[in-house]
Amino acid sequence: MSKRMQALNALVDKTKTYTLDEAIALVKQTSTVKFNASVEIHAKLGIDPSKSDQQIRATVALPHGTGKMKKIAAFVGPNNEKTATEAGADFVYGEEDIKKIKDGSLKIEFDIAVATPDMMPKMALAAKVLGPKGLMPNPKTETVGPDVKKMVTELKKGKAAFKNDDGANVHQVIGKVSFSEDQLKENFTAFIDALKRVKPHSAKGTYLQYVFLTSAMGPSVKVEIAQ
Repeated sequence: MSKRMQALNALVDKTKTYTLDEAIALVKQTSTVKFNASVEIHAKLGIDPSKSDQQIRATVALPHGTGKMKKIAAFVGPNNEKTATEAGADFVYGEEDIKKIKDGSLKIEFDIAVATPDMMPKMALAAKVLGPKGLMPNPKTETVGPDVKKMVTELKKGKAAFKNDDGANVHQVIGKVSFSEDQLKENFTAFIDALKRVKPHSAKGTYLQYVFLTSAMGPSVKVEIAQ
């Protein structure tokens, strides 16, 4: 561990669970990198990831966004191309573009993709390319639907998709260290509320087991959470 990290870790009591206000203040204090670091939530859930009915996959509308503008691709038919462009989609793709993704001739430069229902059967051609990258549109993350304008606009405003990993953890960026404490607090609360809403009915015991807040390349801070 570097001397910088040793010094920062010394500022955080690893035996203590901090209030949200205390945790946010510490995260901002211990971010000493020269760039505007992301602020992240890492939550350990009381779920069994091996059971399909306990998989977490949902979206959250963060009031202040994440601080990063994601590039959005809209896979639509000819009638929706203008709507997708006017809504702010960075890339508007059709059936021929899907074929190019499949054969590798179209460079993937987007962070998230949306699609209209009529395009989903065609999207199957590119599933082996987009799937492993986590870029396939999915109804569960509200990236498949008939209202292209609504999907693109909400994503541009800060709507984010999240899911659990194999270790029953969920990770989500909720802003930047340059955000005010109130902005981070509101984003944190919105995310925790969204996480609680999707608690699987079959999950037993404590659902939100541990929640940590951290900045990129900074120490983690354990946060008090009401169940």
